[in-house]
Amino acid sequence: MQDMPKTEPLDQHKWLQQLVGEWTVEVTTDMGPDVESMKFESTDKVRAIGDIWILAEGGASFGETRFTSIMTLGYDPAKKAFVGSWIDSMTAYMWQYKGQLDDSRKVLTLATEGPQHSDPTKMAQYHDVITIVSADERTLTSSMKGEDGKYKQFMSATYKRKQK
Repeated sequence: MQDMPKTEPLDQHKWLQQLVGEWTVEVTTDMGPDVESMKFESTDKVRAIGDIWILAEGGASFGETRFTSIMTLGYDPAKKAFVGSWIDSMTAYMWQYKGQLDDSRKVLTLATEGPQHSDPTKMAQYHDVITIVSADERTLTSSMKGEDGKYKQFMSATYKRKQK
């Protein structure tokens, strides 16, 4: 390990550090005409992994069903892209992210591919978009690319930092 080169934090790594903390989350889903929309509250605890990664653990309950998610995010200088993953306790699929920060440095769009909602045997393109509203508020929206080539949002979440 001593001979392994250490990644020096870049601005992109520092950008991720603003997500560190404990958050309350209000989530709304709209999966389509055949699926009932849902609104629920959850929590998100984000911690730094050194200066270059973050790990976010989310949790919610639906009646007696407990939902847990893990998101990792970092920045890969060789790929010139944000990279990461998402896993959760309800699906066996590991989502792989690759994304870019917009010029305003407020919006991070993460592209990924995964099973379609309506037919899990088919794959679809997705965007998860993190938007910084303020130091204590951010949003996450998820959209799936339809057959018409347009992205349709199916989930939105508002994160508010827990005050100590």
